[in-house]
Amino acid sequence: MTQPSATDVPKTVLITGASSGIGEATARRLAAAGHPVVLGARRVERLATLAKEIEAVGGRALPRLDVTDPLSVRSFVAAAHERYGRVDVLVNNAGVMPLSRMDALRTDEWDRMIDVNLRGVLHGIAAVLPIMRSQGAGHIVNIASVSGLRVDPTAAVYSATKHAVRALSEGLRQESRELRVTVISPGLTRSELTDTINDQDTKDAVTGQMGIAIPAAAIGEAVHYAISQPADVDVNELVVRPTAQG
Repeated sequence: MTQPSATDVPKTVLITGASSGIGEATARRLAAAGHPVVLGARRVERLATLAKEIEAVGGRALPRLDVTDPLSVRSFVAAAHERYGRVDVLVNNAGVMPLSRMDALRTDEWDRMIDVNLRGVLHGIAAVLPIMRSQGAGHIVNIASVSGLRVDPTAAVYSATKHAVRALSEGLRQESRELRVTVISPGLTRSELTDTINDQDTKDAVTGQMGIAIPAAAIGEAVHYAISQPADVDVNELVVRPTAQG
C-alpha cells in the first residue's frame, strides 16, 4: 500500500457494499491514504482477505450488513461509532443492476433495485445523520451512475433509482449547512454488477461492452478526491466514465 499523503486528514469512513468492485477498490484506496475504514457487506465471506488488509492499518470489517434492513444499517453505524468515536464519511455504495426490458415484467427485480439502490441509501443517511449533526460535520458520498443522467433501453428502473439518488442527494445538500454531500456517477465499470443481470440477452450485450469499462479503482480514486478536499471546496458531483462512452 502507498503511504498516506501529507494532505490527507484521517477520517473514519464507512463503506457499504465493500466486498467487491467499487466498494472494495474504495476501501483499499482510502486505507492506503491512512483513513480508518469500516467495511459492510452482505457477503461477509468475500470480505475475509480484504478485512485482514484493512484491519492491519487500523480499519475494521463488521458483521453482515444488509442495506435493505434499517436495523442492520443502524447497527453497522452504531458499531463503527462506538469503535472510533466518530463517523466522518459514509460511502453509500451497495447496489444491484438486474437490467431488463420493462415488458419482461421482472417485478421482483424492480423491487430489489428500489430496496437496495434507493432505500438502502436512505437507510444509510438516516443512520448517520443524527451523529453527523451532533458532530457538526460529516460527509455523505452517494454512488449513483451515469444512468442517473440518462435512460437507456433495459435500464428504466435502474435509471429511476439512480435519478432518485441524485435528487435526494441534492435535497440533503441544500438542507445541510454542516454536512457535505457528494454524488459520484460512474459510467460502465468493471465490477460484479453485471452478475446481477438475469436477462441473458441483456447480460450478453452489457458483457460485450466491458472492453471499454473503467476499472473500479478509478471510482475509489474519485471518492478519495472528494473526501480530501478542504472545507471551502464543495464537491457536489463527479462523473467518471470511459472516454469511448457517450
